[in-house]
Amino acid sequence: MTASQIMARHALSVEWVTLPEPARDAVRTFLLDTLGVGIAGARAPFAPEIGTVAQAWGGDGQAPILGRGYRLSAPQAAFINAFQIHAQEFDCVHEVAVLHPLATILAAMIADTARQPLPVTGAEFGAALAAGVDIAVTLGLAAKTPLKFFRPATAGIFGCVAAMARLRRLDVDTTCDAFGHALAFASGTMQAHVEGKPGLPIQVAHAAQASLMALDLAMAGIPGTAGSIDGPFGYLAMFEAATDLPPLLDRLGKDWRIAEVSHKPFPTGRAAHGGIVALQTLMRDHGVTAANLESLIYTAPPLIQRLVGRPLPAYPAALTANYARLCFAWLGAVVLTRGTVGLSDFAGSRLSDPALHALGSRIKVVADDNPDPAAFTPGIAEAVLTDGRIVRAHIDSQLGSPISPLSREQHLRKFRACLDFAGAADLADPLIQAIDDLQDQADMARLLRRAAGLSD
Repeated sequence: MTASQIMARHALSVEWVTLPEPARDAVRTFLLDTLGVGIAGARAPFAPEIGTVAQAWGGDGQAPILGRGYRLSAPQAAFINAFQIHAQEFDCVHEVAVLHPLATILAAMIADTARQPLPVTGAEFGAALAAGVDIAVTLGLAAKTPLKFFRPATAGIFGCVAAMARLRRLDVDTTCDAFGHALAFASGTMQAHVEGKPGLPIQVAHAAQASLMALDLAMAGIPGTAGSIDGPFGYLAMFEAATDLPPLLDRLGKDWRIAEVSHKPFPTGRAAHGGIVALQTLMRDHGVTAANLESLIYTAPPLIQRLVGRPLPAYPAALTANYARLCFAWLGAVVLTRGTVGLSDFAGSRLSDPALHALGSRIKVVADDNPDPAAFTPGIAEAVLTDGRIVRAHIDSQLGSPISPLSREQHLRKFRACLDFAGAADLADPLIQAIDDLQDQADMARLLRRAAGLSD
């Protein structure tokens, strides 16, 4: 069988009742987390403009827009919701695969659920979500070299197709055709990351939107390429420099990738989280402050330096929110001034604060010699203080990862903070209860309308 056939068979076989309990817990946890992040994303930079542009692409529809209180056609809704989920760098991530699986997959599922002729149950929705994450993450794990293309978009579109195929209980051939069309639509460049532009969430948005088109084409009987994954010009050959997929295909149905996903406790690039926690440790254990810091170097694997080691632009050059979220120098300055980083820190007044820029100029990320292209840890923060002391903090795992998971209290605090940021605090308790009882939900479209602020 081709890789696409093996992946399709697995995705279509996933059932809620046979998922291990850790996987079911992770589905509930990250479904709620992603809904919260998407609702908060209604207030992200460029979210209003994205909404206006997408509305102009077509007429009304039934698919809800998170935090907006209106509906659009399924492709438009998938585009906007995916943008909102990823726009503030607060969505969950699979660290080893280096991708954000739910940004694309959940956005596509919200849109497709709204257009289903019959109600979708919570158990079916949860099983499909787990299936989609398995496929996207498997493609990410297959890569053995650093990112060249933006994997949340390029691998994400295949996860979307797998999830929706499972949601609709398609057959293997139709699912493989949809994978083939997904290959035709797959795109996403790391250039947007280098420049700190909103192209990152836009690429995620395109992947979610295009996945619905790929699904629709296959369901209309239009053949897709058969070697979409492992063909000579398939996904792996075109988007990754070196891969090893076969051992991962053997693990499908054994390793549930949703249970390997990490929370993001801070709305920043995941690569900055180790440094943020290390700096918080230095502040707590060694009394490091903005006033007594001479310099700080965070030494970590090359991926960290590549993703968040960017320099601060010379003041008063403009610093955008997208650039700042991926700049540890600026993020470290924020932590030193108030102990953490939150959604409100990326407003214009903060981005142009000369004191933060001056403090950030003392902070640097350095790459170690770790040969793993996907390693986030270990990391060492070394601070030189004005009194001559040198203090260090070591990070061996990322806060929010399966090794160092957020507690339920921390998880719910983040969710409530997202809804508070969006002015939707009244939705928090009903959504928490509904997702806790996911397997008992009879109509997910209704629940998702509530998440969008729509009444029945």
